[in-house]
Amino acid sequence: AAECHRQVRKYMQSVMKPGMLMTEICETLENLNRKLVQENGLRAGIAFPTGCSLNHVAAHWTPNSGDKTVLQYGDVCKIDFGTHVNGRIIDSAWTVHFDPQFDPLAEAVRESTNAGVKAAGIDVRLGDIGAACQEVMESHEVEIAGKTYQIKSVRNLNGHSIGPYQIHAGKSVPIVKGGEATKMEEGELYAIETFGSTGKGYVREDLEVSHYMKNFDVGHIPLRLPRAKQLLSFINKNFDTLAFCRRWIDRAGEEKYLLALRNLCDNGIIQPYPPLVDVKGSYVSQYEHTILLRPTQKEVLSRGDDY
Repeated sequence: AAECHRQVRKYMQSVMKPGMLMTEICETLENLNRKLVQENGLRAGIAFPTGCSLNHVAAHWTPNSGDKTVLQYGDVCKIDFGTHVNGRIIDSAWTVHFDPQFDPLAEAVRESTNAGVKAAGIDVRLGDIGAACQEVMESHEVEIAGKTYQIKSVRNLNGHSIGPYQIHAGKSVPIVKGGEATKMEEGELYAIETFGSTGKGYVREDLEVSHYMKNFDVGHIPLRLPRAKQLLSFINKNFDTLAFCRRWIDRAGEEKYLLALRNLCDNGIIQPYPPLVDVKGSYVSQYEHTILLRPTQKEVLSRGDDY
């Protein structure tokens, strides 16, 4: 899964250019991902929708069908995608930009993520990792259009433990100091990710939802709406507890499902994950790696020549 991630992103880094539709970028990435991971139902495939959040949008944005957003020269785009084999998820992300004035922003975030990776280990307190990430992040500044900004860690975003078919498995890895005393344990898998911003360093939910995921331990909930039952069985078969987006439902040929999807959300079976945004006009960058805490070593599964 990790090797597939490296190859997909290497290809995307060579083809992404200003003027491309965000939809085209996502479909190109996802089709290559499906091919290389040898997609096979729930046994192997894409682990979650391709995040390609732009500028002040930090996370959880992917185009819905018909979206005409175009990648611009002055954009800061976070490509966050996942692969899985037998539910073992690789979650890794990097920042794409074309204007060199954003180099220091991306560099700060990459170094912060690397500091988090370096600090992580068996018996390490999660809060200590956050402190290490923040210290590196906030030692950097960036000049954009003649104005200098100290780069801020986005305080309400974090890394997370990963379980089989479960992208967020219960533990959070803060990216600012003052966090948890909970410790990392042997055998755990973590996504170590940091977000640096020129804005408030705080995100809120906004914009149209594209990302959804079935609640991991949801029991049987009786549904009145036949279309909702039907959609749930489609979701169970195609995604189960892995995250999905509207484009993928469309791609499978399902139609007129939005009311049913809302019903599943209202019944607590499916959780919507709206985009997370800092203040308009700000820029957010992200880097992320997946690490495995083996008994005698820490393995950075998603590490590549690129980041």
